[in-house]
Amino acid sequence: MKQALFGLALLAALPFASQAAEGVSYSYLEAGYLGSRYDYYEWDAVTGSSTHHERADGWAVRGAGAIAPNFHVFGSYSSLDFAPLDNHDALKLGIGYHHEINSNVDLLTRVAYDRLETDFADYTGWSVEAGVRASLAHFLEGYALAGYEDFDSDSRFYGRLGAQFKFNALWGINGEVKLVEGHDEYFIGPRITF
Repeated sequence: MKQALFGLALLAALPFASQAAEGVSYSYLEAGYLGSRYDYYEWDAVTGSSTHHERADGWAVRGAGAIAPNFHVFGSYSSLDFAPLDNHDALKLGIGYHHEINSNVDLLTRVAYDRLETDFADYTGWSVEAGVRASLAHFLEGYALAGYEDFDSDSRFYGRLGAQFKFNALWGINGEVKLVEGHDEYFIGPRITF
């Protein structure tokens, strides 16, 4: 099943041939603060089940590198501290394809291998996402992606929204929100573009 979805994503991308949209680079490195808001459920004998909202803090290092006019590889490593409950270390490695829709907008598809290590168990899985990435102004870039991830017996849909404010052609600051039911993540940090 995993190989079939990966193959289907690559086949869908093959008929297109173009460069990246103007002002959009697929070669970068960034690091910064990673935060999370998550829900967990407890059973209370008096009131029944109740939902609690908690926060976790951590860091992430992420990057990508163009390997062909329309393909790039990407990866990330992050660590979240869910104290006193648990710590989560996540690794993501994948390949992406982009197709220029117009001079400022790229259609983007990505497939990745995912690994999540916690204090209690380790999980492996995969994810796939598609959306757009655009140069909104010479100093501003944005992206919106919808995705699906599958970890062993758990799967879920998510959305990612992000923007990069560019100080110059080399340096910028990137911010992102990943929206998942019961577990939202947000990232902010500097980005260097090659």
